[in-house]
Amino acid sequence: MFSWIQRMADWLVFDVFHLNPEMHLAKALNFFFYDSVKILLLLFVVVFAMGIVNSYFPIDKVRNYLSRNKLYGLEYLMASLFGVVTPFCSCSSVPLFIGFVKGGIPLGVTFAFLVTSPLVNEVAIGLFLGLFGLKTTLIYVLSGVLLGTISGSILQRLKLERHLTPWVKEVLANAQREQEAFLLEKQPFGKRLPVIWREVLDILKGVTPYVLVGIAIGGLMHGYVPDGFFERYLSKDNPFAVPVATILAVPMYSNAAGILPVVQVLVAKGVPLGTAIAFMMGVVGLSLPEAMLLKKVMTLKLIGIFFGVVTLCIIFSGYLFNFIL
Repeated sequence: MFSWIQRMADWLVFDVFHLNPEMHLAKALNFFFYDSVKILLLLFVVVFAMGIVNSYFPIDKVRNYLSRNKLYGLEYLMASLFGVVTPFCSCSSVPLFIGFVKGGIPLGVTFAFLVTSPLVNEVAIGLFLGLFGLKTTLIYVLSGVLLGTISGSILQRLKLERHLTPWVKEVLANAQREQEAFLLEKQPFGKRLPVIWREVLDILKGVTPYVLVGIAIGGLMHGYVPDGFFERYLSKDNPFAVPVATILAVPMYSNAAGILPVVQVLVAKGVPLGTAIAFMMGVVGLSLPEAMLLKKVMTLKLIGIFFGVVTLCIIFSGYLFNFIL
């Protein structure tokens, strides 16, 4: 499907730049050109498709639906599925957290949305399709939804509302219960298209620098890091590789666009896919910047519990991925 892109990259690096295919620089540049074109094309297609979905399911409608409908235990799954179609990173947590709790959504359901949203969205899906194929993408999306569902369900059962900060409690106490009827505006698709197109361009402008930086890092690793370097520490024979990769990822911060090209190279260098994805989930779904933002709405104890539960679920997902794949 993408062989024409590979031929173009080969022509550019080997025929135009006259680089020896055995050179480290040639390998790095070839990787960069091929992945940049392939991923950006896929991103455009997937972001445009998800833009159509988002035009019919705006965030206010999602919040309204979750707060006004009894879902008989399926609210955690529904919140996670809504997280898939909303393009938020982990550092969007504070306004989302306040908006969802203010709208009357239980804390655990809010957590289910916040866990899934940065992990599985149109950018992550587009990148996964380009880097790992359809089968792995479907397994990743399913695991991300289950991760949010299970984490939210566990956190709800811990009855953590008392660990919200006084500031949030004051906001909630002073908030007026608004009787809103979020009706889908009856606009034909033709009138929605310009808005969708602007949103697609805004998303692409926002993520393209991360994509290019991530691919550049991946290209350097691909061209210069010797085979077996990462496998020595994160191999499938090391029973602690998944938790080590997950815990090391927490201090970092990136979105899916920046980290997935790096994950691709880790896998190419011999790191098991489950271990690499656990590392990615830790980077994207949990980070110190996110913790600093959440400090406004959560006590340190609640942040610690949230991070702990999600970290354990990510580690379990990593082991499960390694077993399945």
